[in-house]
Amino acid sequence: MFQGGVKLVDFKEISKDKVTEDFPAPEKVIIPLSQHTGIPSKPVVKKGDTVLKGQLIGENAGFISSATHSSISGTVAGIENCSLPGGRISTAIIIENDGKDIPVEPVNRNWQDLKPEEIISIVRDSGIVGMGGAAFPSAVKLTIPKGKKADYVILNGCECEPFLTADYRVMIEETDKVVEGLFIICKAIGVKKGYIGIESNKRDLVPLLREAITKFVSEVVVEIKVLPEKYPQGSEKHLIKSVLNKEVPSGGLPVDVGCVVFNIQTALAIRDAVCEGIPLIERVLTVTGLVRNPKNLRTRIGTPVSKILEYCGVELKENTKIVIGGPMMGIQIHTTDIPVIKGTSGILVLPQEFLPEKIQPCIRCGKCIEVCPMRLVPAELGKYAENQKWERCNEFNVSDCIECGCCSYICPAKRPLVDLFKWAKVEIRKAGTK
Repeated sequence: MFQGGVKLVDFKEISKDKVTEDFPAPEKVIIPLSQHTGIPSKPVVKKGDTVLKGQLIGENAGFISSATHSSISGTVAGIENCSLPGGRISTAIIIENDGKDIPVEPVNRNWQDLKPEEIISIVRDSGIVGMGGAAFPSAVKLTIPKGKKADYVILNGCECEPFLTADYRVMIEETDKVVEGLFIICKAIGVKKGYIGIESNKRDLVPLLREAITKFVSEVVVEIKVLPEKYPQGSEKHLIKSVLNKEVPSGGLPVDVGCVVFNIQTALAIRDAVCEGIPLIERVLTVTGLVRNPKNLRTRIGTPVSKILEYCGVELKENTKIVIGGPMMGIQIHTTDIPVIKGTSGILVLPQEFLPEKIQPCIRCGKCIEVCPMRLVPAELGKYAENQKWERCNEFNVSDCIECGCCSYICPAKRPLVDLFKWAKVEIRKAGTK
């Protein structure tokens, strides 16, 4: 088990028993070309073009890039800029729905007949990225660098952020497909050992997952790991520590310890792409918090957040805020006109909170040090960042911070430590490019 972390009230009872609903296809979708880590995709359609559901509209623009597909059938209304969570701006393709939902021609493939490189090619062409939040292109993850070797694949089913239950519902409702996705990933990478990591508050999934595993004939041995409820258990590096007792070195990657980690919904998307030719055009997300009708929704990529909130009976008030993602690492948005993207795991309606008018001084209690899962010294880092001492921040390994929010959560002075660390990282990167 990893050091640090915090025990949180999870609030999952609000939506965990809500069966996933299909959100109606909107009249218009806004599909950004930059909703993944890496180079934005390059548009291959123009205003006035007719497109089908699942049709390629943005091609890969480099090795670390991701293809983009239409989530509806209709007409390209324009190519414009749109806002993303966090304030980033991306070029987006606007498509008006024709109401027909005509898909591209489906395929039917047996993944066991495919070579590893064929699987990786399908994943790349299907625009699949990590759906736990980072949105790193999955084809890149499946391509093990020369000189490295992967021995294990871990499916991350922890969903340790409070409120969120989308992955949990996917594991209940699409158990066989999720497990099949794991076997496909193992074949693509060439490993013989797979794990599914879940927290103990999801123990009811164990018999479902075990039954699904027995349905597949494979050389791969899959083990289910039930882990303690502890945030950030679902963080890639900490999940590896909990499951394999291996530590990813500072500045390193999971493959450095022979492991590759994939999110539950990413595994499902890989299975659907490889077996049925369905690109990543929808995902399950949770709408919860101060919501009249909390739901888990299967939603088309590009759906405006405003339409989803309206569907769930949300009436925005001055004393509420909207967060994309979970309450610990999610991003507050100030307009609901932004679209759902591949990494949108949830939409939370929460009470508005205000920072103290004046940041309180650190009382040197050391609580932030105790809970930091990366074994950093947040109190010192915060002091250096506050005084814009970027070199000292770098010396104290601020780049290792995963921005989990444990330090800000536990701080009795309510200091905005994570915000300070984000600022420090930006300034260090700027200095490195000069």
